[in-house]
Amino acid sequence: QLQLVESGGGLVQPGGSLILTCEVSGFEMDYYAIAWFRQAPGKGTEGVSCIRVSGDGIYYLDSVKGRFTISRDNAKNTVYLQMTSLKPEDTAVYSCAADSRCRAEPIGYDYWGQGTQVTVSS
Repeated sequence: QLQLVESGGGLVQPGGSLILTCEVSGFEMDYYAIAWFRQAPGKGTEGVSCIRVSGDGIYYLDSVKGRFTISRDNAKNTVYLQMTSLKPEDTAVYSCAADSRCRAEPIGYDYWGQGTQVTVSS
């Protein structure tokens, strides 16, 4: 079955940057839209961004617009989330998920990675 593995998280200072990577295996990635979600301790899951099979972004969380950029390389079975101007409130576990089309809500996504921790602190 489809498998997803996230990497690239870590500790950064406010204003810093990170690039998260989601590697997909099991099926050809161009069958699926890929989304990034995040969850901070004690809080609900937020849909951060989603990219369609065509490669066009379809959704960004309002609080990350202008700072985060999603992209995909189907030949490499990889999706990226470029994060800049990071803020302490961006601290969360970031996970990628796959579905036949983009959705802003986690319901409907059958395939998830384990997540990668992003901590923004001085």
